[in-house]
Amino acid sequence: MPDTVTSLSIADSRTYSISELAREFGITPRALRFYEDKDMLHPARDGMTRVYSHRDRGRVKIIVRLKRLGLPLADIREILDLYGLEDGQRAQMRMSLVKFQNQIKELENQREDIEMALQELHNGIEWLEEQLDKIGPGAAEAENLKAYDAVARKQLDDA
Repeated sequence: MPDTVTSLSIADSRTYSISELAREFGITPRALRFYEDKDMLHPARDGMTRVYSHRDRGRVKIIVRLKRLGLPLADIREILDLYGLEDGQRAQMRMSLVKFQNQIKELENQREDIEMALQELHNGIEWLEEQLDKIGPGAAEAENLKAYDAVARKQLDDA
């Protein structure tokens, strides 16, 4: 049975290239550089090459998850910045809870707006179809229908 402390130490010491992390999380290297510019990641350097740590990988995982939930980068950074506190992650969890609750409210408001927009569009389509039925086809449309009808009748007659 492997020693858990040794296994964790080996995992903690693993490093990743920018392309490895980008591929693993389905993001671009440019996105990783952007997160670095926003002070959300702190890769080491080996010459001009960025070397990402196990901790950086964990931060990327959190960033990608929270972005998928629609949280703004400023909120994500606030959550990440609380990680280093020696409080058993309580502050980070409390902050996350508040941010998640706020995001739920925002998404529910957006859903209501989308549902109202969809209803308006459905109503608009129904009204437009009724109006088109009332006024009937225009002259050009009537000519096209006659031409189509003539071609169809000729094909039936030839068959």
